[in-house]
Amino acid sequence: MAQHHNKVCYDVLTPVRFLSRSESIYPDKTAVVYEDKRYTYREFFNRVNRLASALVKIGVGKDDKVAFVCPNTPPMLEAHYAVPLIGAALVSVNIRLSAREIAYIIDHSDSRVVFVDNEFSNLVKPIREELTKVKTIVNICDVSAERPLEGMEYEEFLNTGGELPVEPVVEDEYQVATINYTSGTTGLPKGVMYHHRGACLAALGEAVEFSLTSQSNYLWTLPMFHCNGWCFTWAVTAVGGTHVCLRKVVPEEIFRLIEKENISHLCAAPTVLIGMANYPEAKNVKFSHPLQVVTAGAPPAPTVIKSVEELGANVTQTYGLTEVYGPHSICEWQTKWDKLPLEERAKIKSRQGVPYVNALYMDVVDPATMQPVPRDGQTIGEIVMRGNNVMLGYYKDPKATEQAFSGGWFHSGDLAVMHPDNYVQIMDRKKDIIISGGENISTVEVENTIYQHPDVLEVAVVSTPDPRWGEVPKAFVVLKPGRTLTEKDIIDYCKENLARFKAPKSVEFGELPKTATGKIQKFKLRDKEWAGRERKVN
Repeated sequence: MAQHHNKVCYDVLTPVRFLSRSESIYPDKTAVVYEDKRYTYREFFNRVNRLASALVKIGVGKDDKVAFVCPNTPPMLEAHYAVPLIGAALVSVNIRLSAREIAYIIDHSDSRVVFVDNEFSNLVKPIREELTKVKTIVNICDVSAERPLEGMEYEEFLNTGGELPVEPVVEDEYQVATINYTSGTTGLPKGVMYHHRGACLAALGEAVEFSLTSQSNYLWTLPMFHCNGWCFTWAVTAVGGTHVCLRKVVPEEIFRLIEKENISHLCAAPTVLIGMANYPEAKNVKFSHPLQVVTAGAPPAPTVIKSVEELGANVTQTYGLTEVYGPHSICEWQTKWDKLPLEERAKIKSRQGVPYVNALYMDVVDPATMQPVPRDGQTIGEIVMRGNNVMLGYYKDPKATEQAFSGGWFHSGDLAVMHPDNYVQIMDRKKDIIISGGENISTVEVENTIYQHPDVLEVAVVSTPDPRWGEVPKAFVVLKPGRTLTEKDIIDYCKENLARFKAPKSVEFGELPKTATGKIQKFKLRDKEWAGRERKVN
């Protein structure tokens, strides 16, 4: 195929150019808000260029890796432009991981420079001597003036950079822009490589799908370390919107900033929405202006969506994985559903929907034959994806990359049905589906039912061994504060609202294990149930 790389009709796609465009159009408009700080687009642009220049001065260049151990504060946002701008790759490290996991990621990614927020220096101090590839550490002294690690303070480091704009060192749009490490599964984290083309198109996809404009005020409730903030780090800048940074994601602060900063958009995992819906003061909240909420990370229960919409928000479900730059599909709303009751609308909104405008390719197939399943809303298959926003592959792991791309598609490992209207709905992870006496039981379906109980805060359903049926459902339930339920209450409730064979045979009350991004770690619950026993998974 001919490559038409004539400069008249071609330019490398990269998200780093969004900043220079918005700076030229909106130089005096507020770009970043954080506590009492406000940076205009000109100031944001200058800070990014000084950071890029400072990195070049210490020898960072094309294909080098720069790690950030930092929450959702301005330095983390600035890194999303400065690092890929000079041809290096940004490694946004999950601040909720252990020191041992962080050591693995920094070492495996070959990061030469590490920026550390001083609140999280305790995660790097114990492993510093093991980080033999790291040549420079920079302290981000945000919560105090203390400089806990050797090396410069962030603002001092910026001051070593030049004032002149740095030209992007991006010659190939398939050059690695960022590496994001997976979490929440067994085994070591995998480094997912994002390229400039994919990041650019994913950001534009977010802007289109969620109607971002220069008037948008985006609240950073989603970690920037998670799929680069689902690429909203670049999307908000692309339209000249305002980033409202948030160090700690707590309901009280979320509600305060929504009103104070006139927030129009935010993204959140279901666990954050649960926290918002169950915040004691939420019953007195009614948003004074339209708020678009994007959720993903796990299929949210319709009950959770309904609770947040009762506050005055509009919730949209998206679906994706780290390997596809965050969201790949969206439950695209249709006006014919507008007049449905709130409960029915919430059920539709809990679907994973159709591919993004920039993604296009997604299907539910029989993993053995790779043939599409019938569009009947009942036949279960695996979600597969391909297109511009699929990763380049796993860093230094060609075997895992080949396996993930078998058959010419990226295999999600998620089991779903395809409805007659071509909307996808997840039924379970491949390893989570329960086959009880030959009947398939979707743990997501059972969880959604239990979520409807007014006394339930969170729930996870996994398989547990059974001498007669092979395996049966077991529910792990977290109750709302001050509420009391028995095992029989939960089981009877399920039997009243589900086919009886789908009801859990046992219930355990207590806290649920979660990943650093807030996903419930069902594998830990399942492994505990099957300890010493072999479970066959098709």
